[in-house]
Amino acid sequence: MSNNKNKKNSNTQVNIRNKRATFDYEILDTYTAGLVLTGTEVKSLRAGKAGLTDTFCIFDKGELWVKNAYIAEYFYGTYNNHNSHRDRKLLLSKKELRNLANDSKEPGLTIVPLRLFFNEKGLAKMDIALCKGKKQFDKRNTIKEEEGRRELDRAKKHFF
Repeated sequence: MSNNKNKKNSNTQVNIRNKRATFDYEILDTYTAGLVLTGTEVKSLRAGKAGLTDTFCIFDKGELWVKNAYIAEYFYGTYNNHNSHRDRKLLLSKKELRNLANDSKEPGLTIVPLRLFFNEKGLAKMDIALCKGKKQFDKRNTIKEEEGRRELDRAKKHFF
């Protein structure tokens, strides 16, 4: 009997989102990047103890880094435990890094993490996006559209 059938698939359960990103920014382009993590960070992520609020990405010496991402310290960790808000390196191809670096130099554009998850191979991945900040009236329009969509869903649910 194969061990693969007996393993439980906990990889798809971890899905940490940055809910403010879609409200505050207009998403222009998205990328999926790998993360350089320590062992205790992976264990905390698998437990779902992370957050992406107020997180952003910057370039430093040609490498892309995610700043201010919160991954809680592992409860059972010892002196080897990680710092919860440390900078983490993102892994992308050279072509993607070059494109992102050139695009992010334009005024008003920034790189924001959208989602932190484990792929089917069990590797930690982060969806990042090249974004443009929304103005106040754009945010109001987004709220109106969401409320209209909710009203329609309620009407459909009640009707059927």
